Amino acid sequence: MGCCGSSLQAGTHPEKPPGRAAAAPPPHRPSFSLNQHQAQAQGGVGRGGVPAFAEFSLAELRAATGGFAAENIVSESGEKAPNFVYRGRLQSSRRAIAVKKFPKMAWPDPKQFEEEAKGVGKLRHRRLANLIGYCCDGDERLLVAEFMPNDTLAKHLFHWENQTIEWAMRLRVAHHIAEVLDYCSSNKRPLYHDLNAYRVLFDENGDPRLSCFGLMKNSRDGKSYSTNLAYTPPEYLRNGRVTPESVIFSFGTVLLDLLSGKRIPPSHALDMIRGKNIQVLLDSHLEGKYSTEEATALVDLASQCLQYEPRDRPNTGKLVSILEPLQTKLEVPSYEMLGIPKHEEEAPPAPQPQHPLSPMGEACSRMDLTAIHQILVATHYRDDEGTNELSFQEWTQQMRDMLDARKRGDFAFRDKDFKTAIDCYTQFVDVGTMVSPTVYARRSLCHLMSDQPDAALRDAMQAQCVYPDWPTAFYMQAVALSKLNMQSDAMDMLNEASQLEEKRQKSLKGP
Repeated sequence: MGCCGSSLQAGTHPEKPPGRAAAAPPPHRPSFSLNQHQAQAQGGVGRGGVPAFAEFSLAELRAATGGFAAENIVSESGEKAPNFVYRGRLQSSRRAIAVKKFPKMAWPDPKQFEEEAKGVGKLRHRRLANLIGYCCDGDERLLVAEFMPNDTLAKHLFHWENQTIEWAMRLRVAHHIAEVLDYCSSNKRPLYHDLNAYRVLFDENGDPRLSCFGLMKNSRDGKSYSTNLAYTPPEYLRNGRVTPESVIFSFGTVLLDLLSGKRIPPSHALDMIRGKNIQVLLDSHLEGKYSTEEATALVDLASQCLQYEPRDRPNTGKLVSILEPLQTKLEVPSYEMLGIPKHEEEAPPAPQPQHPLSPMGEACSRMDLTAIHQILVATHYRDDEGTNELSFQEWTQQMRDMLDARKRGDFAFRDKDFKTAIDCYTQFVDVGTMVSPTVYARRSLCHLMSDQPDAALRDAMQAQCVYPDWPTAFYMQAVALSKLNMQSDAMDMLNEASQLEEKRQKSLKGP
């Protein structure tokens, strides 16, 4: 799985056995670039990150959900819902997922479903339960999203057991959902279908997130509202179309839920607001523990969102600007305000090497840099044996200076003066007349000792370019990848190194 992009120039004299070409890895070994490593390490996929959008097989999702078992259904409406949502766990990564399974032929055109899913899959926001994949297999249409383990806003508002949601948390919910709606609108996905308290979910930290499923239509007939008609935007009742302004109306109904702690038809709530009967509108379970000024601001905003004429409603940017100044208790984690324990994600079992490891492999697997240093010092340049003898004409002053730089680097490396070793080995490499995989491996370790894993990975990959089947090059890549928190890739590299070492030992023993 190693990779390199060799920068060796024609006419160099590789300092390794003759017959070994300084070439890219053999075709059977998949390649990847350092840039890919760096991108993953800096931003993205690791544990707790959002994986890239992908297509899943039906078999994968069937296995993840226990065969779409009834006990894994997490849809609030249960079996009466037109679409089922299942909890599951991917067997490959052990990532918890939510799988939405549409009824047969809900999307008869697979291309349309795929395009719609990919459009939503491009969105990535911390306030969104992000879409991470889809499945389009025969008549089956499924969406795969991040799993939110702490129930819905509807559960915490309408069906709570131990405590109701405190006022500051209600304001936080409103603000977070406004933020993600504004993000979607800014990214050309302004339509959200059937926004309600069941679409607001709580993640492992108790933070509110908006379900990504509402960003796609519910079915081929374009039906977008499954709730009671009393909560449906008036223009939708007239023409059956969802518009950005319809989403604002639905957000207004969520604000009513947060204010009252129960489902109140918008028309009834507006009558109460016009009659200035705000105290009756507010949830009695709050027991007066709220700011009257903040409550008035939230009621005013709900009233604006619920205006009959779409043009009279605020846009998403205004929602954010009004709600942001109302935020309090910013230092208090959401799970504390919800009164729930912080969810600890079960750590996947640590990957294990597939082959017995040599002392070098053992040292790399436990990232014991001191042991690796001792092994590289003891090995010296044994793996560079067979260096082409240089003719008298080639024995120039430049060559002597280059070899002297390597010698000074070796002394510094032995004495653990890693900064000096890096400087000396760099002088040797920059001349480019001879190429030594051992120098790259040693400089790689120097970078690791200096807490520079990116540079260490780059050197280890260059060592592989010079000597494609050298186990040490793969071992050093494994250590650098581990330092970059890319454990899966590190284990792949470790396994490949041990395979190469095993093959090497067999070839030395002969038939």
